[in-house]
Amino acid sequence: MTYTAAHAARSREDFPALKQRHDGRELVFLDGPGGVQVPNAVIAAVSDLYATCNVNTHGAFAPSREVDRRMQAARAAVADFLGAAGPQCISFGQNMTTLNFALAHALGRTFEPGDEVVITQLDHEANRGPWLGLERHGVRVREARLLPTGRLDPADLAQQITPRTRLLALGASSNALGTVNDLALARRLTRAVGALLVIDAVHYAPHFPIDVGALDPDFLLCSAYKFYGPHVGILYARPGALERLPTDRLSTQEPGAPYRIETGTLNHAAIHGVSAAIDYLAGWGRGSTRRERLLDAMTGIAAYEHGLAAHYHEAVGRLPGVRVWGPDFASPARAPTVSITLEKHTAAEAAAALGAEGVCVWDGNFYAARAVEVLGLADRGGLLRTGVSMYSTEADIERLLAGLGKLA
Repeated sequence: MTYTAAHAARSREDFPALKQRHDGRELVFLDGPGGVQVPNAVIAAVSDLYATCNVNTHGAFAPSREVDRRMQAARAAVADFLGAAGPQCISFGQNMTTLNFALAHALGRTFEPGDEVVITQLDHEANRGPWLGLERHGVRVREARLLPTGRLDPADLAQQITPRTRLLALGASSNALGTVNDLALARRLTRAVGALLVIDAVHYAPHFPIDVGALDPDFLLCSAYKFYGPHVGILYARPGALERLPTDRLSTQEPGAPYRIETGTLNHAAIHGVSAAIDYLAGWGRGSTRRERLLDAMTGIAAYEHGLAAHYHEAVGRLPGVRVWGPDFASPARAPTVSITLEKHTAAEAAAALGAEGVCVWDGNFYAARAVEVLGLADRGGLLRTGVSMYSTEADIERLLAGLGKLA
């Protein structure tokens, strides 16, 4: 489908938070990389589970069986969203970070001293810290270099991967700079040495259609609250990849995939909300199956977001004293996230001034601390980040530009 400004305007009616006002003016939510708002359908789904079947799973009574059905339906919905083989590939957790720590702990038990793991200078700490923690067990962690352009150095990435490499942890897209990484290159490099590929798709999933069948990661993680759902972490595991991992789990936990890495009672209401978020996105697409509708919808939304972010990227770059960081928008392989610095104000000062005018944007390093450090911005307060979402409009961007114009 072609997702247009008219569609974005219509979508705004579905998001009650967007009707909030600050000092008589509507709030402008351009903070999507930190988490987006949720539509009425998601709010209703969460509320409905609490109202009808707020019980635990695997019971011999109707409400418990209904929870079982909804949990399985949620796994199936996420499988459609990611293009996975089936619900057995989808595990849930508190958040992406918690799941990745659990994954790192499990995989670390299979590594030997001297084995190597490769991370990057561009990534969010959630896909660095869990792997850096393996150093205490004798695993060597190597780091691929970030270029001043905001892209990873492909030659350096290739050099970091050696016959001792057991795993590459790589973000699909940078939450700080909007960079989209070359995942096909990553898969070729890891396959050549028999290494695992772990993809952090938290910032990628809200903006692009995903096909894990084509990407072929061993593991991929994302977070539903970035694509209009509740705070739930998601782990995709390639069929068979989770089955024998020595995960942290109780003896009473089901030993097979996808349950093997899940601990305790899950947040059933929030997970049911994930289904609603995915169905909401699918409702903007065309096709005979949910997967087809999702691909159609996400392709259209991606093009709309790209155009709006490109407009902001060009306009903000013309303001005096403003520097735009990260790749330009010449290629469609660019997330609709734009980060800047201002000559006369720190990012925190700018964010506070904009917030006072009802414009919501983020400042700092956004847990991409290593990238901000490498770019020489850590001592300057980091970046001022703007994110475009499916409900963002040109009027939102003009409000932001007007506020930045005053500061610049």
